[in-house]
Amino acid sequence: MRIRLEQLRSALARRIRYKVTRGGMLFTAAILAVGFGAVISGNNLLFLIVAAMLATLLISGLVSRLCLAGLELDFVAPEHVSAGRAVPCKIYVRNQKWMMPSFSIRVEAIRDPASPTLKSGIYFPLVASGATVEETVEARFPRRGAYRQNSFAFSTAFPFGFLERSARVTLGKEMLVYPSVDPQPGFDDLLASIAGEIETHYRGLGRDFYRIRPYDNTESARHVDWKASAHVGSLQVREFAREQEQTVEVFLDRDIPQGRDAWFEHAVDCCAYLAWSLSLRGASIHFRSNGFQFRQPEDGDIYSILKFLARVYPQGGAAPEPPLEETSYRIVFTPHPQRYVEAGWQGARLV
Repeated sequence: MRIRLEQLRSALARRIRYKVTRGGMLFTAAILAVGFGAVISGNNLLFLIVAAMLATLLISGLVSRLCLAGLELDFVAPEHVSAGRAVPCKIYVRNQKWMMPSFSIRVEAIRDPASPTLKSGIYFPLVASGATVEETVEARFPRRGAYRQNSFAFSTAFPFGFLERSARVTLGKEMLVYPSVDPQPGFDDLLASIAGEIETHYRGLGRDFYRIRPYDNTESARHVDWKASAHVGSLQVREFAREQEQTVEVFLDRDIPQGRDAWFEHAVDCCAYLAWSLSLRGASIHFRSNGFQFRQPEDGDIYSILKFLARVYPQGGAAPEPPLEETSYRIVFTPHPQRYVEAGWQGARLV
């Protein structure tokens, strides 16, 4: 019993904000008008009406405060979340009060860059004592990185709607949000060229069959598939995939001049989109940054690269690193293209 009383006391002490509704303003004006009439006329009945109206206000305040007391909130997002995308999340509201239910509870996200934004508020008409209710809502995370302080607010105008009371709730659980993997302007052509390079690389004379295609005049006639040629009426060639898989090497330069933070955030988003798109195409990726390197799929899945990009920050004074792959398609995100050309990145795509 003592524990429950302490929980109730701490819940009542939670910071409460008040907002007078239109109905509350009208009811207050009515109290003033009746009170003025009671003073002028000396009518005891009017004094009783004023007293009843004031008691109604007091009871309304007490009941609404008790409705907000003892409420717990939990916010559960999917395991993999990208910035800027709407994702379905779960909101759980638990009423810790052992006897009194909570009525007309609304849950909204606080407008804060460090908190997710909800598509709409969630309304619970009743949260029974000791019960937990849940609702699915679309949430959007405005930026990449770790979200450690997610702020929400409970609000209610129960029972009469004279005052809307709200209590702020801050969740201490950490969520990691990846950079945006949405299409970036101008990168469709880059992906098409990379796909063409990989397609060309897979053509060869290995042992695994790749495809049958039309014969080219520059090729040897010994590679012609005569059976397929007779079937279609033109010369056809059998292609085999090479055993070595083509690797795309992506490098993110963290040595950013002062005042180029916006460029760095855009470069991080471009890296995330490029890595995500290449992974969906089945390409092998060697992602590197100053002091960091990761091979996908040898060292893990694409989410390991996205996790690094979610936490990455500029690092001044980092020297250019030479390329490592001999046959890879190279892409470098840097504000210092000449420095990387001098470091051996000739032929790489500098962005």
